[in-house]
Amino acid sequence: MKKLVCLILLGLSLNAMAQTPEEKGLEIAVEADRRDTGFHDSTATMTMLLKNRQGDESTRDIRVRTLEEKNDGDKSLTIFDRPADVKGTAFLSFTHKSGPDDQWLYLPALKRVKRISSRNKSGPFMGSEFAYEDLSSQEVEKYTYKYLRDENYKGMDCFVIERDPVDPNSGYTRQVVWIDKAEYRPQKIDYYDRKNSLLKTLTFNDYRQFLGRYWRAYDMYMENHQTGKSTRLTWSDYKFKTGLTERDFDRSSLKRIR
Repeated sequence: MKKLVCLILLGLSLNAMAQTPEEKGLEIAVEADRRDTGFHDSTATMTMLLKNRQGDESTRDIRVRTLEEKNDGDKSLTIFDRPADVKGTAFLSFTHKSGPDDQWLYLPALKRVKRISSRNKSGPFMGSEFAYEDLSSQEVEKYTYKYLRDENYKGMDCFVIERDPVDPNSGYTRQVVWIDKAEYRPQKIDYYDRKNSLLKTLTFNDYRQFLGRYWRAYDMYMENHQTGKSTRLTWSDYKFKTGLTERDFDRSSLKRIR
């Protein structure tokens, strides 16, 4: 019996040794995705705090709806409620596992829906430090992966992996992601620009669990190291399986969103 146990442990050890950094990186990404699959839909409210290099601040109140797609990326709808100059602005995103995402922005001042070109996905979203591509659901197929190391981050044992965007129009050459081993949640992401210089860092805080399985960070802080600007997203009022359907994400109804 002891010999059998030793052989099994030896086999597992050899299998782990044979795994390449690329295989291990992909394995971690797939497991993180698996743990966040099956929520169907969600709604939430969010406050966006913008801060420039001088410390001047402005805030925006936002509602977000998300619909999970079985064979594709998620659909999301972002609606701005305050302040008055952005009230009624709506952003609709259809993420795809392969190929460019479909994204539209409704600007009430112009009373028209603007399609976001795949070549402009690296541009800033509504003056924030989040790019349009950051707002897409992070599908596994959108990147290639490499495991870098294990590292302790804020007292948590984490995997550190590198993921490189497949999309040639991405504004990033690569992203370095810290994922905690306990729950496979992203804790920090470093974004590197097209010159491979560190551009910005996103940190996740105050995770809370829903339906006994799904984790959401109530605080997300994006800092741009090159401009000195930052954007903080503070989330609240998460609800899951609310009954949203495809009809709630209709591009033709963007102008009538309330």
